[in-house]
Amino acid sequence: MARQVALAATGPTALDAGLSVARAGGNAVDVAVAATLAAMATEVAIVSLLSGAFVNVWPVHEPPEVIDGNVEMPGRGLPRESFGHGVREVRMDYGPGVTMYGGHGAVATPGAVPTMGVAMERHGSMPWSAVVSPAAAACRAGYPIGASSARYLGFTAGPLFGADAAASAIVTRPDGTPLQTGDIAYNLDLADVLDSLAAEGSSLFTTGSVGRAIAADMAANEGLVTEADLAAYAPIVREPVMRGLGDWSLAINPPPSVGGPMLAVMLGELSSLGERWSWTDVIDIQRRVLAYRHAVHDYSTDLSADGHALLSAVERYGLAGLPTSASTAHISAVDSDGLACAITVSSGYLSGVATPGTGLLHNNALGEPELNRLGLHALTPGTRLASNMAPTTARSSGGRVLAIGSPGADRITTALMQVLGRSCLLGTPLGEAILAPRAHVSHLADGTAVVDVEPSEQIAEAVAELGLTAREHGPLDMFFGGVGAAYRTTTGAMYADGDPRREAAVGVAGPAD
Repeated sequence: MARQVALAATGPTALDAGLSVARAGGNAVDVAVAATLAAMATEVAIVSLLSGAFVNVWPVHEPPEVIDGNVEMPGRGLPRESFGHGVREVRMDYGPGVTMYGGHGAVATPGAVPTMGVAMERHGSMPWSAVVSPAAAACRAGYPIGASSARYLGFTAGPLFGADAAASAIVTRPDGTPLQTGDIAYNLDLADVLDSLAAEGSSLFTTGSVGRAIAADMAANEGLVTEADLAAYAPIVREPVMRGLGDWSLAINPPPSVGGPMLAVMLGELSSLGERWSWTDVIDIQRRVLAYRHAVHDYSTDLSADGHALLSAVERYGLAGLPTSASTAHISAVDSDGLACAITVSSGYLSGVATPGTGLLHNNALGEPELNRLGLHALTPGTRLASNMAPTTARSSGGRVLAIGSPGADRITTALMQVLGRSCLLGTPLGEAILAPRAHVSHLADGTAVVDVEPSEQIAEAVAELGLTAREHGPLDMFFGGVGAAYRTTTGAMYADGDPRREAAVGVAGPAD
């Protein structure tokens, strides 16, 4: 029987890209990488090819691994006086309100494209050009603007992107108004870059012509990314954190990621409660774990050491052992052979700038205060930044296989906690678990906990029982992430489920289709 692949993608363009590779005979990694490249090329103002990324792969007969392609602090070879410049404050009314920084000085060294290359080298079955070409074709033929992009551009097209002509041209109509849902957009410069990427490989973005163009643009505009930063960038293969949940074994993003360890701790606490957990438990676990993150990880100078210390303390003593001290996209793919791949990419809120002639928008990972609590440009060049991303793969008895993840900044971990808790512990079908209302504990600057909630009488009662304040959102609100899952059942049937909070696009395909 021909291999089939289940894919949960971010929108129709990414889905079409991935399924076209599945129909050509690609495996789960081929399909996930093709969909991710297409998403980064066409999910305007949500992510870009200059993102950070994590790729979680669980091969059929080998242990799982996570390829760390997160962004790094740039500035190799620059004098100290070059730091602390090139940024401007931007305020937008997204969620409860966001203040961040844009500009060339907000850009971190990207790692997504080299990481896709490593994933293909280690686990892909198709030529590199085959997984890149669908993204190039979409940029040239035109791609529809989704509701998530249009909503975000409604907040940012002017204040964030309006100051940079190259960036503004990518996110606006010819009359200068923001792109709207259903508009067909084109990015011919990026199509040409992707054609070169297909031919030359990922080195195009590091030591090749695109890397040199990025470094020159940064040098001219008080940015910190240098040719040395791009040339030195190397994805890192890491051993995931393993956790049991019901009869599932989960492989989770390890330190120095922040999101992975937080998710592992939350799921461990739910697992200890089994089927007895309640909304009061969910909110209390979130409050305690995220308070620790707010106090320790957000100010950490060694995320790897602090992450492993957290996991060790909770394993030994439970939550009593805790020390007291932006825009993302996710792709999930599982094939009928049992290979699972979960990829999460993030550009932060984007920096509002693009390198002229490339069609490439830049991340603003240095401009997100929650990822840089130590201060602007405080890290040593080459340091991996903090990340909330938590792509996860899993296996259970009877041959079930799962790839799952979510966008949503610090809501990634709480969204996955609730979906996996329902599905793996309570046996709730994944689609139903994704649709269930959600709660997320936010910690304000003064340490006060506020619970963001979707409409639910049970959640409201739990918030009141804990004496906390609720901040209400509408049902299925984009604020709470967008979980995407692909899975194989015990019978070998293939399914994918997506989250209407973001523009879910799911499908199953193979050569026989």
